[in-house]
Amino acid sequence: MSALRAFVTDLLESEGAAVELVEPDCLDVLAPELLRRAFGWQEDLTRLGFSAASAHSAVRVGLEGDWLARFGALIGERGRWAARQLPTPNAAIPNQPEHLIERALDLPNAVWRLVDSRQTWTCCLLLAFRTTASSDEKRDGLIWLGFNLGTGAVLNGPLLERLGRILAEQSVWHPSDLEADTTARATALSAEQIAARIPPLLNHLVRDDLEPFLRSMHRRLERDRGRVHTYHNDLRQTALAKLAKLETATTDKAAADRKREALRVAAIEREYAAKSDDLEHKYALKICVEWAQGLILHAPVQRYDIMIKRRKGERLIALDWHASVRMLEAPLDEAGTGLEQSRYVCDENLHVTSTAGRVCPSCGKARCRACHPKTCARCAKV
Repeated sequence: MSALRAFVTDLLESEGAAVELVEPDCLDVLAPELLRRAFGWQEDLTRLGFSAASAHSAVRVGLEGDWLARFGALIGERGRWAARQLPTPNAAIPNQPEHLIERALDLPNAVWRLVDSRQTWTCCLLLAFRTTASSDEKRDGLIWLGFNLGTGAVLNGPLLERLGRILAEQSVWHPSDLEADTTARATALSAEQIAARIPPLLNHLVRDDLEPFLRSMHRRLERDRGRVHTYHNDLRQTALAKLAKLETATTDKAAADRKREALRVAAIEREYAAKSDDLEHKYALKICVEWAQGLILHAPVQRYDIMIKRRKGERLIALDWHASVRMLEAPLDEAGTGLEQSRYVCDENLHVTSTAGRVCPSCGKARCRACHPKTCARCAKV
């Protein structure tokens, strides 16, 4: 509970309260009137306890109950956006950048050459989304996605994980200085382009994150379906066997027994349908994704300007080697998630796109999803 106690201390002090540690797991809080009203405290001085061994007079604070909702209501929209700068590391730049780029940039239908290399700053946009999947069980998660606004590239998983660890390890918050802010101001992505690229990327990341949860849910659903089917099928087969034995009998009692068994079969089938419907409702899946936080990160990079040639056309793209994590980012992808390695260059406008969805499923011809995002240019089908 030390992390929670430290968080509560920082939060209450930022709201004007005087906080003192009186026991290993207790805080004495002298709170102003607005803060007391927000938490429903009657006295000016309140003791908060963070463990079961705290004094009985202390107000118990924990992750259970409505404490997280109270803290969230107190914070409000503050902390949704932040800007931060990574310090320049004393790391040697790669001495053979062509070999590094060759492993990251795969162009099956084009060639490339390195034009320039320079040290500079870039601006990265990191977005956190909170996911909640509810079925017979509930799962909460946090998904981060990122864009390098200087090159237009998507920051892939390993690079994002390393950036997150570095940010968590640094206790000193470095605001962006004038040089980094001015250098990183030029962006390769507009707000409209970012808004258009977030949904498919987020959908892909959410599916990957929830795959173990969904696999486990389907396994439990099939198990319960099998149990319900086996139970009701045994009842139905027993009733049908009795009904078959009564088919040849002609007495009034046999006719009444046949009617009774037929009604029993119908009742079993209705009950089976109702139980199956109950399972469908029990395992109905609801996924909620909401934006939680955004971070503008100024990072030192080694930028490589690469000339891409396709037949008679050529264009210049940039690829950044992030000095803080010593990793090269994934290449630009102008019409996909940007998480794959291979890229194709279109003939029409020299767009750089990934292989996913490159071939039209209707006519089987190659298409550029950046030039024609909705329909195929050859067959005019989606």
